[in-house]
Amino acid sequence: MRILTARDDALLVEVDDLDQAIALFESLAESPVAGVGEPVPGARTLLVPFRPSAVSAAGLAAELCRRSLVRRPAAAAGTVEIPTVYDGEDLAEVAGLLGWSPEELVRRHTAAAWTVGFVGFAPGFAYLTGDDAALLVPRRVTPRTRVPAGSVALAGPYSGVYPRESPGGWQLVGTTRVAVWDADRERPALLRPGDRVRFVPVPAHAVGPAARSSPEATGPTSENGPALEVVAAAVSLVEDLGRPRGAGAGASPSGALDPAALRAANRAVGNEPGAAAIEAAYGLRVRARGSLVVATAGAPAPLTVVPASGVERRPGPREPFLLHDGEELVLDPPDRGVRTYLAVRGGLDVPPVLGSRSTDVLGGLGPAPLTAGTVLPVSTPRHGLPAVDPAPAESDADPLPAPGDVVRLRIVLGPRDDWFDATAIESLTGQDWLVTERSNRVGLRLSGEALTHAREGELPSEGCVTGAIQVPPDGQPVLFLADRPVTGGYPVVGAVVAEDVPLAGQLPPGARARFVLRGPV
Repeated sequence: MRILTARDDALLVEVDDLDQAIALFESLAESPVAGVGEPVPGARTLLVPFRPSAVSAAGLAAELCRRSLVRRPAAAAGTVEIPTVYDGEDLAEVAGLLGWSPEELVRRHTAAAWTVGFVGFAPGFAYLTGDDAALLVPRRVTPRTRVPAGSVALAGPYSGVYPRESPGGWQLVGTTRVAVWDADRERPALLRPGDRVRFVPVPAHAVGPAARSSPEATGPTSENGPALEVVAAAVSLVEDLGRPRGAGAGASPSGALDPAALRAANRAVGNEPGAAAIEAAYGLRVRARGSLVVATAGAPAPLTVVPASGVERRPGPREPFLLHDGEELVLDPPDRGVRTYLAVRGGLDVPPVLGSRSTDVLGGLGPAPLTAGTVLPVSTPRHGLPAVDPAPAESDADPLPAPGDVVRLRIVLGPRDDWFDATAIESLTGQDWLVTERSNRVGLRLSGEALTHAREGELPSEGCVTGAIQVPPDGQPVLFLADRPVTGGYPVVGAVVAEDVPLAGQLPPGARARFVLRGPV
C-alpha cells in the first residue's frame, strides 16, 4: 500500500490491483472512519477525502494501513444480470481481432464473471472487470460522436454499459434495455463498486423496458405561484451546495463554484445556507411572478430593477430588496470575477437529483441550463419572514480577479508529481498560466509553457478531486472545478488547496494563475 497526497483534505491509496482497491472500499463502507467522506475506487487506487478538523492526514493514513485488502466473500455482494442482445456494430470486428468467431466472443463474454471496479466517465457508467484474461480489446482508433444509451461495450480489460447517449471510443458488441442509470430510482445507479454482474444473451424480442437515454435533465415542477422567469441569460444555472454523496454513482459534486457567495446571498434573504439559487455568468435578466425578496453576492454584477412604470432602482450586492410582480432585474456582466449568485426568499423549487438541485453540466444532472422563457418556481419560506443577516459589503473583502490580473493559488503536489521531473515542477510553479476562453464549470483550461511527462504509457483511471491539476499529453494543464469527472486517466501533478478552490472558480478568461507550493500535508 502506498499513500499519496491528493489535496490537503484527500489521500490517494495505491494498491496492487482492483481487488485490493475494492477490498479497502468495502472495509471503509462496513467500518467507517469518523471525518472520512465518500471514497472513490479506481483501477488500482482508492481516493479517500477527509475533514482535517476530524482526522489528520497522518492519523487517517495509519488507520488505512491497518485495513484488510482481502475481498469479502462473493456471496456477500450483489449480483446483477444484464439481458443483452449481441447486435453491436463492432461485434464481428472485435471477434476477428481476438481470433474468435462472433459466437465464441458472445459465449466468453456471457460466461465471464464481471465485477464493478469503479464508476466514472458519466453518472452510472461502471467499469467492469472480468475473470477471462483473454477478453482484452483495444479502443477504437476514432471515437464515435454518438453512442446510443444501453450500448454494451468493451475496451481494454473492461466491459461497460453506456447509461445515456454520448460520444465514446469503446467497441460496441451489444445492447440492453436495462436502465443502468435512472435518476428517479431510489438508487439511481444500478451498478455500484463491488457488485457482481453477468451478461445474459437474449433475443431482441425478449428484453424489458427501454433504457432511459436522457432521464437526468429536469425542469421546474410548476409554473403556478411565485416564480422567477428568465428573460435573457448568457451562462446561468441553478446551483446549491452540491452532491456530497454522488461519487459512488459516478456523479461529480457539482454545486456552486463559489459556495461562500451562495451562502452570503441566501443569508441576505433569510434562507438556509444551501438553498438553490441562480449562478449567473456574464449577465442575466429575470422577471418576477409575484412579489419576491432577492439578493446577490459573488462577482459584483451591476444591478438594475426595471419596473413596469416608474423610476429604475439600482440596489447593491448582498442587499436584500423587494422585486415587485412584473418587475425585471438586470445583472450586467461583472468587471471582476465571473459568477454572481441570485437568491430569492424561499429558494428555487426545482426537483432534486441525488439529493441536490444543482446542474451538473458534464453529467447532465439537475435542471437544464437556463434560457429565455425558463420559469423557476419559488418555495414558500418555512418560518415566515426571519430577520436577514446581510454579510459585510463586497468592498470589505479582497476584490475578485479581473482579466489581466495574476492570482496566487496555493497548491500541494501529488498524487502523480512523480510523473514529472524537476524541470516540469519548476515550470508548474515558475510561470503565470493564462485562463483560456475554453474554461467552464468542468475545469479551467490553462495555457503556458507545456509540462512534459517524464514517464511513458497510460495511467490507469483513478479518482480525482476538485482543484486537481491534470496534465494531458499536450502539457497544458486543466484545473478541475465542481463539474469535473469523478475519475480520470491523465496524471495529476498537484491540487489547489481546498480553501483556494472557490477563488479558482471566479477566475475569468484572460486572468493568470500563479501556483504557489503550500508544503506537505
